[in-house]
Amino acid sequence: MSADGSLKNKLGLWTSTSLVAGNMIGAGVFLMPASLAAFGSISILGWILSAIGAYFLAKVFSNLSKLLPHIDGGPYAFTQNGFGDFAGFLIGWGYWISVWVANAAIAVSLVSALSTFFPILATNAIVAVATGLSTIWLLTWVNTMGIPTSGKVQLVTTILKLAPLIFVAIGGFFFVHTKNFTPFNISGQSNFAAISATFSITFFAFLGVECATIPAGSVANPEKTIPRATMLGTLLTTAVYILCTLSVMGMIPAKLLQHSVTPLADAGFIIGGKAASYLVSAGVAIAAFGALNGWILIQGQIPYAIAKDKLFPPIFKKENKKGVPALGVIIGSVLVSFLMVMNYSKGLVAQFQFLILLSTLTSLVPYLFCAAAYVIIRARKTRLDTTTWIQTIITACISFAFSLWAIAGAGQEIVYWGFILLIVGVPFYVWIDLKKKGDN
Repeated sequence: MSADGSLKNKLGLWTSTSLVAGNMIGAGVFLMPASLAAFGSISILGWILSAIGAYFLAKVFSNLSKLLPHIDGGPYAFTQNGFGDFAGFLIGWGYWISVWVANAAIAVSLVSALSTFFPILATNAIVAVATGLSTIWLLTWVNTMGIPTSGKVQLVTTILKLAPLIFVAIGGFFFVHTKNFTPFNISGQSNFAAISATFSITFFAFLGVECATIPAGSVANPEKTIPRATMLGTLLTTAVYILCTLSVMGMIPAKLLQHSVTPLADAGFIIGGKAASYLVSAGVAIAAFGALNGWILIQGQIPYAIAKDKLFPPIFKKENKKGVPALGVIIGSVLVSFLMVMNYSKGLVAQFQFLILLSTLTSLVPYLFCAAAYVIIRARKTRLDTTTWIQTIITACISFAFSLWAIAGAGQEIVYWGFILLIVGVPFYVWIDLKKKGDN
């Protein structure tokens, strides 16, 4: 295949960057200033600490993608290369579950955001479910049309969702009142406890930093594109997060902000009136739509990578004419649809919310393993001089420490059930392993 032909149907730098930034920036970020307002302006330190952790994780994934540029699967592939099939399977198993559970939550948040413009979505469960399911299956169809198609949708939605955030971040500084930043800590906790709490809240906004590494085989010049996209997406997202929070906290007093259900829309109203408020509200829906598109892409790529190593059923690696593991995407969307319907069943709402918290943990555990695998793979792949060895150890240790801190912040119950979820995958692995040995 010619160079032009091979690059034509692959993700480039900007589409890969939009996969990272777009998957990180979901609808929940638009509510983040209200969650942080209860702590006061000390929460900015929480953002800074989260950004530091995300930066080092981005470095780990960037460097791993240079060491293993053509391997699909991201966290699964890196763990499997570093620690073997069993560890790789457990990480891939947990990560796959976390993706389709999170997609259900994103679909619910999309419907909630649209209810601002279509109030019937807030009062009629049937219409709400139908809207959510229609969106899930529309984007499932988009993602079966080929990586370039879903990449273009991701790029457009990322630009559209960034627009209102940048509008608030920059425009809001003309309406900032410095008195709104005092007192520094209003939580009633010690400064350390408040910073730890805000770190736990804000770090989750960076989940998705690894996304460009997952469809590596569909990325043009992956050894160059993926590291650049990972760092660019992380730095862009960090700047928007921190500037937005500063702007909103400076515009709206903390006592009012912590009770707001639409903090960025309220900030938009202060800047440009009702029209600006609606613009920001539309950004929430676009953010959810774009994130759902990006994560549906991932929900097919993860089991595809695992199945190629014969650790998942072969159905997940079957590709359609567009080179997409379409059945894997569809199976994931069936599970997403079930969970979304579950959210609108009165008796199952609590279980749905619990699953969302659980999915957060199974997203964080892979970060621990990838940080440790980075040292092993680096030592195995290249001869390290003293300086490079020290840099590798420092980067891995800092990434590991921040990931462990975030896991601790998830709470004891979630950590317990998260590890139970991983253990549940063990019998499945044993069955797959025995079947693979039998085939050989």
